[in-house]
Amino acid sequence: MANKFDVIIEAVRYKNGQILTARAYERRGATFSDYVLLDRKMIVSQIKNKKEFVTGQRKELLASTFEVDKSVKLVKHDEHEYISTTDVTSHDELEGVPFF
Repeated sequence: MANKFDVIIEAVRYKNGQILTARAYERRGATFSDYVLLDRKMIVSQIKNKKEFVTGQRKELLASTFEVDKSVKLVKHDEHEYISTTDVTSHDELEGVPFF
Protein backbone atom coordinates (compact mmCIF):
# COMPACT_ATOMS: atom_id res chain seq x y z
CA MET A 1 0.00 0.00 0.00
CA ALA A 2 1.31 3.43 -0.90
CA ASN A 3 2.40 5.57 2.03
CA LYS A 4 1.37 8.72 0.20
CA PHE A 5 -2.31 9.05 -0.62
CA ASP A 6 -4.48 12.08 -1.27
CA VAL A 7 -7.94 10.95 -0.15
CA ILE A 8 -9.11 8.23 2.24
CA ILE A 9 -12.71 7.03 1.96
CA GLU A 10 -14.20 6.03 5.31
CA ALA A 11 -17.89 5.40 4.51
CA VAL A 12 -20.08 5.29 1.43
CA ARG A 13 -23.69 5.57 0.30
CA TYR A 14 -24.86 3.67 -2.82
CA LYS A 15 -27.92 3.99 -5.04
CA ASN A 16 -28.65 1.53 -7.86
CA GLY A 17 -25.12 0.11 -7.83
CA GLN A 18 -23.35 3.47 -8.01
CA ILE A 19 -21.76 5.58 -5.32
CA LEU A 20 -24.05 8.42 -4.38
CA THR A 21 -21.85 10.02 -1.69
CA ALA A 22 -18.63 9.09 0.10
CA ARG A 23 -17.41 10.39 3.46
CA ALA A 24 -13.70 11.03 3.08
CA TYR A 25 -10.67 12.91 4.37
CA GLU A 26 -8.53 14.96 1.97
CA ARG A 27 -4.81 15.65 2.29
CA ARG A 28 -4.09 19.28 3.08
CA GLY A 29 -0.32 19.61 3.03
CA ALA A 30 1.14 17.60 5.92
CA THR A 31 -2.23 16.91 7.52
CA PHE A 32 -5.80 15.94 6.58
CA SER A 33 -9.11 17.77 6.54
CA ASP A 34 -12.10 17.01 8.72
CA TYR A 35 -14.39 14.69 6.84
CA VAL A 36 -15.87 15.94 3.58
CA LEU A 37 -18.68 14.52 1.43
CA LEU A 38 -17.72 13.70 -2.14
CA ASP A 39 -20.19 12.73 -4.85
CA ARG A 40 -19.42 10.18 -7.55
CA LYS A 41 -18.60 12.80 -10.19
CA MET A 42 -16.00 14.43 -7.90
CA ILE A 43 -14.38 11.08 -7.10
CA VAL A 44 -14.10 10.09 -10.78
CA SER A 45 -12.72 13.52 -11.70
CA GLN A 46 -10.07 13.43 -8.97
CA ILE A 47 -8.98 9.87 -9.80
CA LYS A 48 -8.60 10.89 -13.46
CA ASN A 49 -6.48 13.85 -12.26
CA LYS A 50 -4.04 11.36 -10.66
CA LYS A 51 -5.22 11.74 -7.04
CA GLU A 52 -4.47 8.59 -5.03
CA PHE A 53 -7.59 7.24 -3.27
CA VAL A 54 -7.61 4.53 -0.58
CA THR A 55 -10.17 3.06 1.80
CA GLY A 56 -9.70 2.94 5.56
CA GLN A 57 -10.55 4.42 8.94
CA ARG A 58 -9.23 7.29 11.01
CA LYS A 59 -7.58 6.11 14.26
CA GLU A 60 -9.47 7.47 17.23
CA LEU A 61 -7.73 10.36 19.06
CA LEU A 62 -4.75 10.28 16.67
CA ALA A 63 -5.57 13.21 14.34
CA SER A 64 -4.20 12.49 10.85
CA THR A 65 -3.37 8.84 11.47
CA PHE A 66 -5.31 6.22 9.49
CA GLU A 67 -5.64 2.47 9.15
CA VAL A 68 -5.34 2.13 5.37
CA ASP A 69 -7.02 -0.83 3.68
CA LYS A 70 -7.19 -0.91 -0.17
CA SER A 71 -6.47 1.28 -3.18
CA VAL A 72 -9.43 2.70 -5.10
CA LYS A 73 -9.33 2.77 -8.90
CA LEU A 74 -11.47 3.26 -11.97
CA VAL A 75 -12.38 -0.01 -13.67
CA LYS A 76 -13.75 -0.10 -17.23
CA HIS A 77 -16.33 -2.78 -18.05
CA ASP A 78 -18.63 -2.79 -21.09
CA GLU A 79 -17.78 0.84 -21.93
CA HIS A 80 -18.71 2.00 -18.40
CA GLU A 81 -16.38 3.24 -15.63
CA TYR A 82 -16.81 1.93 -12.11
CA ILE A 83 -15.16 2.97 -8.85
CA SER A 84 -13.79 -0.15 -7.22
CA THR A 85 -11.18 -1.79 -5.01
CA THR A 86 -11.20 -4.87 -7.27
CA ASP A 87 -9.99 -5.28 -10.85
CA VAL A 88 -13.20 -6.83 -12.22
CA THR A 89 -16.67 -5.46 -11.43
CA SER A 90 -19.95 -4.46 -13.05
CA HIS A 91 -20.91 -1.82 -10.44
CA ASP A 92 -19.24 0.54 -7.97
CA GLU A 93 -17.78 -1.54 -5.16
CA LEU A 94 -15.58 -0.50 -2.24
CA GLU A 95 -14.92 -3.70 -0.30
CA GLY A 96 -15.06 -3.43 3.48
CA VAL A 97 -16.22 0.20 3.50
CA PRO A 98 -19.28 0.65 5.76
CA PHE A 99 -22.48 2.38 4.69
CA PHE A 100 -23.64 5.64 6.24
